[in-house]
Parts: sequence; C-alpha cells; structure tokens
Amino acid sequence: MRRLAVAVAVGVLTVAVAVTGCGSVRVTEAGGGGGGGGTVAETTVPAEPDPATDPVRQGVADHDRLFPGVAALGCASAKPSPSAGGTGTTAPAVPADPWAARHAENSMYKQMAPLNAVDRCRGEAHSRRISDVVKARAALGPLTGDDVHGILESLGYPRNSAQVQLAGGQVSFELTIPGAGPCVGGRVAGGSVSVEAHGNYLDGGCSEPKGGH
Repeated sequence: MRRLAVAVAVGVLTVAVAVTGCGSVRVTEAGGGGGGGGTVAETTVPAEPDPATDPVRQGVADHDRLFPGVAALGCASAKPSPSAGGTGTTAPAVPADPWAARHAENSMYKQMAPLNAVDRCRGEAHSRRISDVVKARAALGPLTGDDVHGILESLGYPRNSAQVQLAGGQVSFELTIPGAGPCVGGRVAGGSVSVEAHGNYLDGGCSEPKGGH
C-alpha cells in the first residue's frame, strides 16, 4: 500500500485538537523554527457540558417535557427584577447579645434560600396552575389530604414529590417541582387558598425541618 506523504513548510504552525474523556478539549500547538527544531505546547480548554450528561440541564429538559405550558413561558432566560425580593429569607444578622445570638443560631433551620429570577418565574407559574385548580375544588367543599394529592397528581406532579398534612381543619402541602425546582407551598383552610413558591430550607428540602440545633 502506498503511503501519502505531505510536506509542510518550515515555520507553519500546526494545531491539533482532541477531545479528552473528561469533558475538556486539548489543543496541541507545534511550532517550527529555523534549524529543524520545534516546540510543542498543550493547552486544556474546558468543553461545553454535554446536555445528555449534565444533571442540571437534564433536569430542566425533563421538567420541560412534563410541563410544556410552563416551559413555553421561557423562564430559563428570565432576568432579575430590581424590585423583586426572595420569598425565602437569608440568614439574619447575628445579634450582639450572646443569648440572642444563640437563639438566632438555633433558628437558622427555619431560613430559606432566596429564589433567583429563573426559579421565581418557574415557581410562580406552577403556583398559579396549582392555585387555580385547588380553588375550584375547594369551592365545592372541604378538602382532605387525599384530595390534594389527587389534584397534584392530576396536574402531573408525582405523588412522591409532595408532602401533604392535615391539621386543625387546614390542609397544607409542600411540593418539589420535578426536575428543575423550586419549592411550592400551599395552605387550604375552608375556602381560603394560598399557594406560593419559595426556596429550599438551608438545612435542605422544601419542608420546614423539625427542631433546632
């Protein structure tokens, strides 16, 4: 078999690009100078994450397939509003008094992370679609925990994504939006319905942790 030989003039820069197995691109530069010698330099450039293996992108893609109406709002490109504050609150300033500081530290588990613009847009969209159906059903009579679970499941939220509680005639629920988040909490007392989005608790999860530290 004949071999094809390619002559390259001295001084021409040869650049070879190879994709490595760890999500980066390796660029090899070979420069030729006089005298037949050359230098080889390798630079590793981070590659764009593969949507098929990036869990965040995959989660958003899964969410958009489950909830095309919310996806159509374009929340992924939402920009922060100067007047928008987070539903959740950040950690309060530490009081100067030692006992008060200790109490504040013990209450940290009640704090929620603030929502960014994307999560706020997505969370408010889910809150509206849930609130509309819950209000219509609550107008027909008192709701049970199973009623709320049934409503959420009919809207496409898996049963294991919501925690529903009944106490003192009030039904409350905390829902983790599948795939992309954030949290949506609701309260139903008689005909009064309140549903709103919020960030995760600093201790993790959408439901308020029990007890302090």
